[in-house]
Amino acid sequence: MSDTRTRDRDRQFAREIVERLRRHGYEAYWAGGCVRDALLGRVPKDYDVATNARPEEVRDVFGHRHTLPIGQAFGVITVRGERGVAPVEVATFRRDVGYSDGRHPDGVVFSCAEEDAQRRDFTINGMFYDPIAGAVVDFVGGQQDLAHGVVRAIRNPRERFHEDKLRMLRAVRFAATFGFTLEPNTLAAIRELAREIVIVSAERIAAEMRRMLPHPTRRHSVELLSASWLLPVLIPELAPHDPEAAAIRSPDEPPFESPYKLATDVTRPAANRGSHWDRTLELLDRLHNPEFPAGLAALIHTVAEQSEPRAPQSRAGAICRRWKLSLDEINRTTWLLQNARHVIAGPTRAWPRLQPLLVAAGARELVDYAEALAQAEHLPTDGIAFCREKMSLATAELNPDPLIDGADLKRLGLAPGPRFRILLEEVRDRQLMGELQTKTDAIEFVRHQAAGDTRGSPPPDRV
Repeated sequence: MSDTRTRDRDRQFAREIVERLRRHGYEAYWAGGCVRDALLGRVPKDYDVATNARPEEVRDVFGHRHTLPIGQAFGVITVRGERGVAPVEVATFRRDVGYSDGRHPDGVVFSCAEEDAQRRDFTINGMFYDPIAGAVVDFVGGQQDLAHGVVRAIRNPRERFHEDKLRMLRAVRFAATFGFTLEPNTLAAIRELAREIVIVSAERIAAEMRRMLPHPTRRHSVELLSASWLLPVLIPELAPHDPEAAAIRSPDEPPFESPYKLATDVTRPAANRGSHWDRTLELLDRLHNPEFPAGLAALIHTVAEQSEPRAPQSRAGAICRRWKLSLDEINRTTWLLQNARHVIAGPTRAWPRLQPLLVAAGARELVDYAEALAQAEHLPTDGIAFCREKMSLATAELNPDPLIDGADLKRLGLAPGPRFRILLEEVRDRQLMGELQTKTDAIEFVRHQAAGDTRGSPPPDRV
């Protein structure tokens, strides 16, 4: 089924939910992000419905077999349609009571549409839409802010962010991805409460970053994270390189200190800050359709490259683990950071050390990232061209089958052990360099090595 048809069916199902609730005498509208996206001319990813029907009444209307009470404590019932149609969350109009954990309401009181709109985060997300009449229902001035490209917290921004600290990150993401500006009072409230973003779970922070860093507006997102003073709280290792970090204090406050405890001192000379920061922004700009690991690598590369020699993944890994990223995300991010400069160097690197990078599963991602890094630092891209040319070779030429394996070594009378791996690596290195071309050559080389003959030049140093 085409994406267009699927979206049409989702939209129709969401409309049918409103119609059915209306037929049973209830008030019902589309609500939140789907309204915003539709008014922006975008296809909503999903639809939410708000109604004055109580949760148990929603279940009565649609039947228990077609509803899920997962969020019933907060007035939310999930209504399921036929196979292939996205479910719709139907929420009872409410006002929230207390946010003692800084993320979730302690309780809810069912109310009316206007009160429900007033409890939401931003004006552009606080509108309702009547799909039957084709009319917007706007109690919060969302249409005006949408027209002017403004992200504004509803009512008092400090109250909105005290209620839910994640809203600070969402404000930045909305402003960046839509190309909007943060309303001054909203920005001021984020700056005031920036330190408290650590209350939000690592998983939710990571989820927001996964949406920002692959997006074409990733540079603007990072600039806004810096301008809102959230970035050095989220990644304190970057603070010495972030020009905004020095401003995260008032004259009456002590110098900024992240709530995170750092394992190492990341202080760098102030003179380096501008160049590091500019290079990071340029790299983010140069990336072409990156996935999250490449976007994250670009953001933290200056920190990673100032780690211990030959181990740029150490600090990067610490950041990844802090956000509880998946093992795949950690490995991909650190692998990009560790190997990008080998790709930039291209033919100046020993081929047996470069070749494994170009046949790895993430080779194209690595070369693309390395190219963006070279462009951001105004380095020659000859090495990138060399790597792309090599990657276009037939598999048999770029990545020939090994000449021998462990079974061959056993047949030569060698006992299994650490020497096995060393011998196989030496044979592979010389095969890739063209020094050994047949299995006979390889076996003869191993015999000489086993006999203590160190004939030939030593294998290239490993990167």
